[in-house]
Amino acid sequence: MAQATLTITMPEQVWIQQLSTAYPAASFRVLAAVPGSETGFALVRIAGPEVADVVEDMRDHPQITELSLAQWSENEVTVHFETTAPLLLFSSRDSGMPIELPVEIVDGEATVEVTGSRNRLAELAEQLEHFGLQYRIEHVRERLHESQLLSDRQLEVVVAAVKEGYYDTPRRSSLTELAEHLDIAKSTCSETLHRAEEAIIKRFVEDLPSVDTEETVEDPLTSS
Repeated sequence: MAQATLTITMPEQVWIQQLSTAYPAASFRVLAAVPGSETGFALVRIAGPEVADVVEDMRDHPQITELSLAQWSENEVTVHFETTAPLLLFSSRDSGMPIELPVEIVDGEATVEVTGSRNRLAELAEQLEHFGLQYRIEHVRERLHESQLLSDRQLEVVVAAVKEGYYDTPRRSSLTELAEHLDIAKSTCSETLHRAEEAIIKRFVEDLPSVDTEETVEDPLTSS
């Protein structure tokens, strides 16, 4: 499985592009969304100093066919609406690639997280281009399921280490005591823990949003 983060820019003729660039201080956070056959429905939280003006412009926009307020405060509003131009939803639907929510849209750009096969990612790229959405790839990396991260033996040793207090501060169990508890050699216990810790720490670093140790933005989304 591959996980990708994309920054997507909508076409200028689409309402979200027009409103988010007209109100660059506002953020549009898509909390839920579903595509219909010709339209799309979404629940969006809008935050910023001019939310009242944003909502009024949404009501007046011809691509917004229905709008109702779910929550309102001075600088934040949650709206449910129907639009005739849910291009991101259509791209997701037609590619078979779910988009992880929430999606943040600010000043014309949406940050999108997706996880799936390389083939599905390639199909998503084609659909984005088909609907006129420009995108750039922030990163792409392979995702291992948790069951693939550690071997059965490594998992057994790590779980025992946690239960016995090996990772507590101060430690309640030494490496020697842990090895005796598991009935294995101290050197075997140490090596197994080291390899498990290596896998866990590398996975943790890969998951940091500002760190990309696998592939750079030049990595083509369409590669399979």
